[in-house]
Amino acid sequence: MTTDATELADLQAKVKALMGRAKTDLAQLVSFKSVADARQFPPKGCEEAAQWVADAFAAVGLTDVGLHETPDGSKAVVASRPAPPGAPTVVLYCHYDVQPPLGEDEWKTPVWQLTEVNGRWYGRGAADCKGNIVMLLTALRAIGPDYPVGITLVSEGSEEQGTGGLEQFIPQRPDLLESDAILVCDCGNIKDGIPTLTQTLRGFVNLDVHVKTLAGAVHSGMFGGPAPDAIAALIHMLSSMRDVNGNTTIDGLDNTQTWGGAQYDVDQFRKDARVLPGVDLLGSGTVADQLWARPAVTVLGMDVPPVVGSSSAIQGHASARINLRIPPGTKPEDARDLLEKRLRAHLPWNADLTIDNVTLGSPFVASQAGPARDALADAMAAAYGRPTTTAGQGGSIPLCNALAETYPEAEMMLLGVEEPKCHIHAPNESVDPNEIERLAVSVGLFLKNYRV
Repeated sequence: MTTDATELADLQAKVKALMGRAKTDLAQLVSFKSVADARQFPPKGCEEAAQWVADAFAAVGLTDVGLHETPDGSKAVVASRPAPPGAPTVVLYCHYDVQPPLGEDEWKTPVWQLTEVNGRWYGRGAADCKGNIVMLLTALRAIGPDYPVGITLVSEGSEEQGTGGLEQFIPQRPDLLESDAILVCDCGNIKDGIPTLTQTLRGFVNLDVHVKTLAGAVHSGMFGGPAPDAIAALIHMLSSMRDVNGNTTIDGLDNTQTWGGAQYDVDQFRKDARVLPGVDLLGSGTVADQLWARPAVTVLGMDVPPVVGSSSAIQGHASARINLRIPPGTKPEDARDLLEKRLRAHLPWNADLTIDNVTLGSPFVASQAGPARDALADAMAAAYGRPTTTAGQGGSIPLCNALAETYPEAEMMLLGVEEPKCHIHAPNESVDPNEIERLAVSVGLFLKNYRV
């Protein structure tokens, strides 16, 4: 597809004129404390966000709007408008729930108040994923209300909690999201200003391990030496999952694969990941190899006595939560079995080991060719003024596999406003409004020109 210069300039002007409204929209969305965990936040925040999304997309011309309860109790907003005769239908996906603040004292701006600092907009959900909601709204406002394709918006309310409400709901109501193309707008560019389609997602294995060596804690002076220390046993076992260079080392999982797409500059990664000066990166491959082509294990948390309040005692039990990310080509069930085997083989002193709370997610590979994929890549290149590239994403979106299984004929592409400087899931999350603007132009061009 060759983008008409006049069409592009006209759409860019319309989107730019809508950016003030986009900021107002995002400020309202950020103000909703839509954390889908009633143990931390009242359900009201999610309810308000869901209704706002439903009303906003109804206002841009989507006519069949509903809030559907999913099996985990969350609400999925589905709003659609039929395609003109002979035209394709496009599903636009996003989510309105957000991560908890993770320590409000670490935020430099108010968590639930959109705040502009040095040209970026800060607030929980500003990028992930409320920034994508606003991006889609802006694109539709710029090209509507008479759309050249059918459009279905689906926005879920429990994505960050991983409880799978929408994944379970889709097979129950496959009629709602029947389409020719699906845009999963919950990813982002490899760097701000570089148009990027996410090509792969890693799968995952999460599990908890519990080590026991004593019936209870005992005095370290009276029993230290021969008494088996559960914390030391746990540390020994966990350390077996990486080699001296930091490569994830689990027998049977290939840790030598390479990434053939866009690379991730080492210095840029160090800056994005906030690696301290002088501290080495892990692994023997490139940053892209480690992030997108190889398994990566992380210890997410440990249950051991804190330093403050600890006593001179040998602990009889200790626990850890482990997260293993796996690249496409690896089955999560196989990875789970190999990880458990590795842990048991490196548990010292015949300590007692229990493994529970196991959850699995499959890797995913997005569409690599087809009329929708080609049209979107061309639209993004036109909007950004440079060729569209591809990258992987280290995280997981289990919904993608549910969509692919339910709609195997639909092309699926992953994109969004969440570039590395957004620091999604962390304190001080932000979004670059230029990314909202350029992606809105990209999606608008795609919807105007995509044909099957």
